[in-house]
Amino acid sequence: MFIHVEKLEYLEAYKLRLTFNNQVTQDIDLSTEIYGEIFEPLNDIEYFQQVFLNPETKTIEWPNGADFAPEFLYELGQAIPQTA
Repeated sequence: MFIHVEKLEYLEAYKLRLTFNNQVTQDIDLSTEIYGEIFEPLNDIEYFQQVFLNPETKTIEWPNGADFAPEFLYELGQAIPQTA
C-alpha cells in the first residue's frame, strides 16, 4: 500500500497533524528536518505556515516547491490515539 497524505492541519511552530490514506493520524514535528537550500525558507515560521496539501503528489508542499515524501512523514510521526 502506498502512503498518501489526505488531511493537513497546522498545529504550532513546526508541528503539523496529518491524516494518511490508511486513516492513521499523526503529529509531525519538522523542526529538526528543515535544512538544506530548498528548505531554508521554511525556517521563517510565517513561510512554514503556508504549507498546503498538493492533490497531485498527495503530500505536503510549500510555495517554493519544498516537500517531504509521505512515507518519510509517516515514519517521523507520532500516532494520535483514536477516540470513539
